[in-house]
Amino acid sequence: MREHDYEDLHASDFDERPRRGRRFADEPEPTRRGRLTEGERVRLARLRDDAYTETDLPDGADRWTTWGDADQGPHPRPAWVITELAAVDTDLGVLKTGKEADVHVLRRNLPGEEGVLLAAKRYRSPEHRQFHRDSGYLEGRRMRRSRENRAIAGRTAFGRNLIAEQWAVAEFAALSRLWTIGAPVPYPLQRHGTELLLEFLGEPDGTAAPRLAQLRPEPDELKDLWEQATAALELFATQGLGHGDLSAYNLLVHEEHLMVIDLPQVVDLVANPRGREFLERDVRNLADWFHARGLPEHVTKTADLVAELVFTAGLG
Repeated sequence: MREHDYEDLHASDFDERPRRGRRFADEPEPTRRGRLTEGERVRLARLRDDAYTETDLPDGADRWTTWGDADQGPHPRPAWVITELAAVDTDLGVLKTGKEADVHVLRRNLPGEEGVLLAAKRYRSPEHRQFHRDSGYLEGRRMRRSRENRAIAGRTAFGRNLIAEQWAVAEFAALSRLWTIGAPVPYPLQRHGTELLLEFLGEPDGTAAPRLAQLRPEPDELKDLWEQATAALELFATQGLGHGDLSAYNLLVHEEHLMVIDLPQVVDLVANPRGREFLERDVRNLADWFHARGLPEHVTKTADLVAELVFTAGLG
């Protein structure tokens, strides 16, 4: 084409060229820039599906069930688990707020049916997340790709999001493993991104089971609860695991049974070089609470308990 021929061309002649990355104004966008983690990809894909689907949710629900898109809990599943994809989820409000995550009460039901209550543990966005002391707990945990390990070490926005997913994945895996061997933990229903849905421990009206820290047990009950706590620690140790942050605040008493909750910082006692330190601290924190409530030290025998747990976990 000769140079003067360009004078006859107009902008409209170039309209048919393909354009990269065109985004419609009403299309959902990521909440962060750069590489997306699994949770962000799942969230964005679901938002886009919802944006292009005109469907009314029944019963005033907040969303359709996320069961089909999630990592699902271990078998044999309890009879109350709802697996039908026609089910809906309704958020009933905040149960607990924490530094790393908030816990909501959720109802999952088939339209027209009562359904079940669940505890929805939702890790916060990178802008508000405060994973305290995370470097110690993350020792022994490695991502498969060096790029991801570097992002975590540098605490970039991408790295912080990966840390959140690591906490969620670790908690879900630990709960699944522990529930399977009969440990006193809530059934882990599913993990969807950085949201965990767990068995709700409480009353049908949504009142949560009390924390051990809220109770003032009588002497006989106090001794029984200590024995339940040590039995739980022994089951954890058989799997080479320690809670990592055990106290009277992350133990619930549900129908007279002690239940262990809040396991994102679960410690691999063998792989983590500070495994024994975390184990001893768990025992000390728990024993201090029982001593303050009147349980004698000759009953707790904490030094003997630590030695037994160390042996059971294979630490020497």
